[in-house]
Amino acid sequence: MTYIGRFAPSPSGPLHFGSLVAALASFCDAKAHQGQWLVRMEDIDPPREMPKAKQIILQQLEGFGLHWDGQVLYQSQRLDLYQQQIDTWLSLHQAYACRCTRKRLKTIQHIYDGYCSDKNLPTENSAIRFVNTSQQTEFTDLIYGKCAFAAQHCQQDFIIKRKDGLIAYQLAVCLDDVTQGINHVVRGYDLIDTTIWQHTLIKQLGGTPPNYAHVPLAFAEDGRKLSKQNGASAIDIKQAPQLLVHALEHLGLQPPKLLHKESVEQIILWAIEHWQRQKVQNVAVKPPNSV
Repeated sequence: MTYIGRFAPSPSGPLHFGSLVAALASFCDAKAHQGQWLVRMEDIDPPREMPKAKQIILQQLEGFGLHWDGQVLYQSQRLDLYQQQIDTWLSLHQAYACRCTRKRLKTIQHIYDGYCSDKNLPTENSAIRFVNTSQQTEFTDLIYGKCAFAAQHCQQDFIIKRKDGLIAYQLAVCLDDVTQGINHVVRGYDLIDTTIWQHTLIKQLGGTPPNYAHVPLAFAEDGRKLSKQNGASAIDIKQAPQLLVHALEHLGLQPPKLLHKESVEQIILWAIEHWQRQKVQNVAVKPPNSV
């Protein structure tokens, strides 16, 4: 089976160093296995989007030698498909409307208790939750090994459409992974605790869950995760060789001291040739929220 991986940035801002680490790991893992590497733009949250971020992100990827296969998929062009799936599940009673407030969710530590499941609420001005009947609480990660999570977290009915009418990440990512035939997902470990939900949705959609590999996050000097929300600086294409080498070091590889003097293309070729998940395992730490 051909390896098909993907990188799926959100256009809430340009790529930062943490994004580069995830993109580079995803790219190298795909190419080291003679696979395809797709790019998907997760542009389903317009209020958080930054103008021209989509173009900037694609320019950054190209400038860092991370060239994708095929056409870029834009989730904003697939909203009707997501809604059709929601409507199908609603008609089959596999989803329901929820009007629980943030205040109420806080009182139950955001572990949903099915409060609205039998209320037959109207879908207008409501969140939509998936009826989660799965008993799965663990999966095997290609970097972290066996990952087990609390049953209450894994088995709760989670949101597939937000109250503000926007499609939730969980549904969009799973429907797209099935559509594109994604069988390997390499990404940051901040997403590891929702992987169980994605297993559940993908199976419900008739697909096979991909092999997941979560890579260690990059942190700022103050200990916070590098993210767009935290104001992480955009990566500069002019510094691509140095940043690529730094990212390889973060992923546990040991690039030659003078590799940053080489061209971006030569650095990427070295990275693919020397890519080993075992190296990433050596720098990985216990994932958040695991039991």
